[in-house]
Amino acid sequence: MNELLAVENQKIKELTYKKNEHLGQTGIDRNVVFDLFCENEKGEKFTVELQKAKQSYFKDRMLYYSSFSIQEQGVKGEWDYQLKAVYVIGILDYIIDEKRRNDIVVSHNKLMDIDRHEIFYDKLTFITLQMPNFNKSVEELETNFDKWLYVIKNLAYLDRIPEKLQTKIFEKLFSVASYSAMSKEEREAYEESLKYYNDLKNSLDTAYAEGKEEAYEKLMPIIKQKDKALQQERKEKEQAKQREKEAKRKAEQERKEKELAKTKLIETAKFLKNLNIDIETIIAKTGLTRDEIEKL
Repeated sequence: MNELLAVENQKIKELTYKKNEHLGQTGIDRNVVFDLFCENEKGEKFTVELQKAKQSYFKDRMLYYSSFSIQEQGVKGEWDYQLKAVYVIGILDYIIDEKRRNDIVVSHNKLMDIDRHEIFYDKLTFITLQMPNFNKSVEELETNFDKWLYVIKNLAYLDRIPEKLQTKIFEKLFSVASYSAMSKEEREAYEESLKYYNDLKNSLDTAYAEGKEEAYEKLMPIIKQKDKALQQERKEKEQAKQREKEAKRKAEQERKEKELAKTKLIETAKFLKNLNIDIETIIAKTGLTRDEIEKL
């Protein structure tokens, strides 16, 4: 965050991670879930969104997201409307405007006076990272910011830390993000997400190769279908886990009941033995084997 906001002369000392589900006033608002929502020591708000598939109205979405961070600063009663700065950051795995394809990786945007080309309001900032435009190899990395961009784009494909990234902060990042450090559930969720993304990306790449101008709109039914199938698969996995858990519980209960029944049979056999009843009769009455009775 500090590398990204250096151009803003920002220096974050501490971040507090807030609940990423926004509880708004309407039904639509209550469905808003940010990928990351946090606040720095000055009370400034940061919303971070990661987008793999193209969003037709992502600029509108960023503006909409910023409204939550602005509205929650409202104070009841007397208030002079002074606000803390709000930043909305989009890390995108696509180019925002394909028709104006360019090589811009990071873009900082604010409200501006279009005649004087001056910033009208400096407390509302929209930042986009168009990751397909970052194509530096590990040998070409010069700044810390280059390194962060490289890691964001290539982390899923790295099985070791490149020499240029062998510093304390990146070693910590690789440790946290290590696939081997994930729990079984985390690995399953990661693989499921990766499969969904790869299927979607292949569909999009195919559509572009065929030269379809309205590829994304035409693929929306496919996206929705895949999403529905993914939700159903998750539901079935959860149900299977519940059934497995219930089966284990029943098996354990049956084992305890069998142990208890066996204990009762042994006590019965001991009682009959003490009455000097012959072994054949005890076998017939208890169902125990001759060896089991002789061991008593």
